[in-house]
Amino acid sequence: VVFIGNSITENWVHLRYKFFVENNYICRGLGGQTSPLLLLRFRQDVIDLHPKAVVINTGINDIAENTGEYDITFTMDNIKSMAELAAANDIKVILTSVLPSSGYGFKGHIKDVPGLVDQLNDSIKDYAFSKRFYYLDYNTPLRDKDGGMKAEYTFDALHPNEDGYKVMEPLVQK
Repeated sequence: VVFIGNSITENWVHLRYKFFVENNYICRGLGGQTSPLLLLRFRQDVIDLHPKAVVINTGINDIAENTGEYDITFTMDNIKSMAELAAANDIKVILTSVLPSSGYGFKGHIKDVPGLVDQLNDSIKDYAFSKRFYYLDYNTPLRDKDGGMKAEYTFDALHPNEDGYKVMEPLVQK
């Protein structure tokens, strides 16, 4: 199983290395990456490895405008392209929700980050169901009442800490 994503995926292997080794999982997370950057490396980092499944986690850096103005249609098109490439290569597709975020540290003009996350998650979920891909909800168990990440599961209001990954692991293994 290949996990592709941004720093949320990259940090997971650093904090919980045994989880990846013991389960024969491969981490292809790179900090700061947005959905178009994942798509650009999808063939090399996923398809060429011939995994049984791919876990795709992307979108928060799109919302944060790491590589340009956020456009949900553009982000979804990138997610759809990755999923379709995987399916065309007989790789099981697992699309994950974007993790909760209050937008702490985001550019000042980006408003209602929890609402943007929810909207993108709804789109990912609807697409997954329409294509019969698996949708994995990390957001709900990590989310506080205001739509950010619960303090006990993060060290910076964006990235999970070890306890956050411990919540995510049984979900992805299921």
